[in-house]
Amino acid sequence: MNIYKIFNIFKSFIYFLIHFMIIGIPKERTSGDQRVPIIPETVKKLCGLGAILQIEKGCGESICFTDEEYINAGAKILNDRNELLASSDIIMRLHKPPIEEITKLKKGCIHISYLSPFIEHKLVDALRDAEVISLSMDMIPRITRAQKMDALSSQANLAGYVAVILAAEKLDRIFPMMTTAAGTILPTKVFVIGVGVAGLQAIATAKRLGARVKAFDSRSVVAEQVKSLGAKFVEIDIGKTRQSSGGHAIELTDEQIEMQRNGMKEVMCEADIVITTAQVFGKPAPLIVTIDMLESMKPGSVIVDMAVETGGNVESSVVGDEVTTENGVTIIGPTNLPGRVSKHSSQMYSTNLLNLISEFWDTESNRLVLNPDDEILKNCVITRDGKLANEHIIKTRNI
Repeated sequence: MNIYKIFNIFKSFIYFLIHFMIIGIPKERTSGDQRVPIIPETVKKLCGLGAILQIEKGCGESICFTDEEYINAGAKILNDRNELLASSDIIMRLHKPPIEEITKLKKGCIHISYLSPFIEHKLVDALRDAEVISLSMDMIPRITRAQKMDALSSQANLAGYVAVILAAEKLDRIFPMMTTAAGTILPTKVFVIGVGVAGLQAIATAKRLGARVKAFDSRSVVAEQVKSLGAKFVEIDIGKTRQSSGGHAIELTDEQIEMQRNGMKEVMCEADIVITTAQVFGKPAPLIVTIDMLESMKPGSVIVDMAVETGGNVESSVVGDEVTTENGVTIIGPTNLPGRVSKHSSQMYSTNLLNLISEFWDTESNRLVLNPDDEILKNCVITRDGKLANEHIIKTRNI
């Protein structure tokens, strides 16, 4: 028996005496998405906390991370997915789990991923019935303390960048103003609708490319952020608006929506590119751009509907496709925008997971301790002790 085997036996014995929490990372199997939940750099930091990392073989291959890199960072590679699921105290992944895998999880384990709990009722019920503690990364509240673990924001940030690049590729002109011997080229006019994380990054990216940018949001409180990026905030008086305590926009009234559309139509008449980002947390995206508004736009102009996967902001937009209107406006309905820059989006999501674990990790016991009264956990823990644990989800079930 060589020294390496003796060391592993000794290490296993120590783990038996002092139960370290085992974090398992199954390989993502969602078609068309190359993102991975964890990168080797994060593995090293999690091991440094005192956790044991076991990762399914080939977990990082879609973004060119080898199993050897994960091993060198401190992880153990498992070929058997079912063994990984059954033996892990914490499961971390990107996409929601296949419902048939829920029964394979250890009772009382902690499962962390996107869950879409407002619509995935069967999945949530399965997690509850399996007595799994489930944390939904899309329910992290937008408060200062939680910014470092806010995966929705980190992925939306990249999505805003990609949306502008897609529009630039489709547009038949350049972004910046140029004065040449052959004449002067005027800058492209970009109009961003919705100034959340994605909208702000879209504004910043368009400005960096040299465009003249205008933006609108129903929350006038974001006007200063728009101006700080060198863009013009479009003032449309639609009366009093609100946002949730978590920083998300709240639905407008029918009258406010009509006033908003009329104001936006005036700007869209002159725009070369329109990017819509408006979403309402936990509900379908609001329809903002109507056929009438599309007909007012110039031939050759481009719209990117970033909300197309949740219902769409633009009438006539199609999920995963491009549509050209009779007056020559191209409407792009892209899916999985962060996935188009999978290396960086994986890096950011991996860091979000690390920050979440680090925030609630008890260094004395080497365990993740989830206080049910914590402000962050009250928002993102969905099931616990065989029950629904999230008041927002409970309310929607009672309606």
